[in-house]
Amino acid sequence: MSIISEPEYRYNMLIKAFPSRAEPAFETESEQVGVWGRRWGCNNDVGQIRMVLMHRPGAELNIVEANKRLPDIGAFGDPEQGWYWRGDTIPDLAAQQAQHDALSAALREEGAEVVYVDQCAPGKMKTVYTRDSVIAVDGGAIVTRLGPPIRRGEELPVSRTLAKLGMPILRTISGTGLMEGGSFAFITPKVAVVGLSSRVDEEGARQLEEVLRTQGVELLRVHLTGYRLHIDGMFVMIDRDTAFVNPTLLPFWFLEKLKELKIRQIEVCPDDQNWVINCLAVRPGHVIVPVGISPRTMEKFARAGITTRVVAYDKVALGGGGIHCSTSPLIRDPL
Repeated sequence: MSIISEPEYRYNMLIKAFPSRAEPAFETESEQVGVWGRRWGCNNDVGQIRMVLMHRPGAELNIVEANKRLPDIGAFGDPEQGWYWRGDTIPDLAAQQAQHDALSAALREEGAEVVYVDQCAPGKMKTVYTRDSVIAVDGGAIVTRLGPPIRRGEELPVSRTLAKLGMPILRTISGTGLMEGGSFAFITPKVAVVGLSSRVDEEGARQLEEVLRTQGVELLRVHLTGYRLHIDGMFVMIDRDTAFVNPTLLPFWFLEKLKELKIRQIEVCPDDQNWVINCLAVRPGHVIVPVGISPRTMEKFARAGITTRVVAYDKVALGGGGIHCSTSPLIRDPL
């Protein structure tokens, strides 16, 4: 018969006196502030933005060459190198920087701390669209895995940036999972949606869902049509109970689900210019929108109690993304 030794007995008593504690949960205020320094993440898409990740366009755009025009698809590009640039002209860097600076200034005036991606990876000329590389959820961040080769690699400097900030990284999409943040949205704090497309696959959605499930959040899946990339081109929350939508691009069941969740729908107008729906709520019912929003839509917003701030963003949008694409909120006030 074995007899426990005195050191083993004392060790066991020590462990019993100082047990592990699962509660309170990771996402609670006390754990976030006590362990991670502040409450991180977002449980919604409309609460007051406190911190937002951006990237000022820079030398990475020099990869675009005017002699590499692809007239059949209306873009510049090099399929072998993997880069492409939509539009009829190569990037006007000074004009893009001026518009991006104006958006950053507007966000600061609206109460947000703007942080920038640390050392953009060389040649990653889509880095300005920070929305896609990180998704903030309650308590921390999910680093995504971008689909096309020209974007793969944006994840590393974003991860470095989050680490320097001290923001918990709850998951990095791995394996064959594909996930881009422009195709994710909170509808309510307990219901979110992801758009499946060539940029987001079921494996990526499954890994995202694993994190959300621990927080009691239901994840809806919308299969986008054709070659449409992200759901934020057709659906954006602009108030606690209001969404800005393009109903012609969303399935009927999803529109009915929004009604079930008591979400008002403001529909984009035919005379709105491109990227209008790609706007950003900076607090409930107050939205930064691009130049090109029509008087009809502005009237709809006003009737719904939605206020707006208009900024010019057409030069940056030539690269394939708007205001929403260019901003990745890291901290919002919870709803």
